[in-house]
Amino acid sequence: MRILILFTFLITNAFANELPNLKNLVVHKIPKTYDNVIFLDDADVEINIQNLNSQLIMLNFWATWCEPCKEEMPSLNRLQANKKIKNLKIYPINIGKENLNKINIFFAELGIDNLKPYFDNPSTLAKTFSLRGVPTTIFLNSKGEEFARIIGSINFDDENFINWLKKLN
Repeated sequence: MRILILFTFLITNAFANELPNLKNLVVHKIPKTYDNVIFLDDADVEINIQNLNSQLIMLNFWATWCEPCKEEMPSLNRLQANKKIKNLKIYPINIGKENLNKINIFFAELGIDNLKPYFDNPSTLAKTFSLRGVPTTIFLNSKGEEFARIIGSINFDDENFINWLKKLN
């Protein structure tokens, strides 16, 4: 019995050490699947995650009126350009139903040049993903399954977080 307890303890600690030390990161033991995850680009063209060719997809839900979104957006922009992480595509999805001009001004003021804005579909992904607030970042694998999420804002420049992402690629 002691060996079993020790083994369980060691396995649990080994797995915990692989995760970045972020209090608002939730990693699912079993990935969640969704049907018809569709959002819009700046020309109102539908983007379906089932048609994306990326190993790792991040859906970042945000709004211009959200102060924590403003704080994390520059580090999210740098993350998209980070050469250490291969095959990552970030889709910042505005859920505020704000017009493109307002969003372009927002991006310009923050110096966002590695990301382009996307928009929540009228069927609302916020509802599909059961968002509790913004910002929220959803991590999808190559099958379009949610395996993790960040509830609230983080610094996407955090080295522990970047190392965790590199292991996922």
